[in-house]
Amino acid sequence: MNRIDGKAALVTGGGRGIGAAVAVRLAEQGADVAITYTRDAERAAAAVARIEAAGRRALAVRADSADPDAVRAAVDRAAKVFGRLDILVNNAAEFTVAPLEELTVEQIDRTLKVNVRAPLLAARAALPHMSDGGRIIGIGSNVASYIPFPGFSLYSTSKAALIGMTKALAREVGGRGITVNTVHPGATDTDMNPEDGPLAKTIHGYTAVGRYARPEEIAAMVTYLAGPEAAYVTGAQIAVDGGFTA
Repeated sequence: MNRIDGKAALVTGGGRGIGAAVAVRLAEQGADVAITYTRDAERAAAAVARIEAAGRRALAVRADSADPDAVRAAVDRAAKVFGRLDILVNNAAEFTVAPLEELTVEQIDRTLKVNVRAPLLAARAALPHMSDGGRIIGIGSNVASYIPFPGFSLYSTSKAALIGMTKALAREVGGRGITVNTVHPGATDTDMNPEDGPLAKTIHGYTAVGRYARPEEIAAMVTYLAGPEAAYVTGAQIAVDGGFTA
């Protein structure tokens, strides 16, 4: 059994898409779950309702991951409300794709703040609250290692940085039984990248299984890593991309 009954989790960017699927799956496996969101309060409320429908406590915190004070405050609030924090899922991300010469400094700065700095700050804020045996899980991307189209320089750079963070932080906290891993989704059917979108047919051809992932399939791997059966998995990067990077 890989259940996480009685644990408390924080999923950044958990109001929609992969983040919401992760939050709900963690709740279904027994965890109380806090989520952060930036703008869409209605979707965040819907995610909270699904967590509560699974019989667990839920919390939604409005927090822009580009704001370091907001990141720290969200972690502290989740730990205070639940009385503990066992699982941190760094899911919030900025997805900006454009030729390098067209990117503005503001776009570069925001992407690096959200995709690189925020996971580091969230982990730093979480560790004092986290008991031995905790879990830190990052949501990366398959384009951290394989880039099939032009325009991904910024986004790929930011997601590749999570690999270094994962390996280095795993060394720092391994003595406490805390594991640190990154899950690299491939194309996933969300409102940001729907399977019936204009690039879907092309992307299907890059995968071995010929389809997009469902958010729940990414959530299943995250939940496995959050559970007791993955206690010996750390410093790892795991692709859930239908063979895209095979």
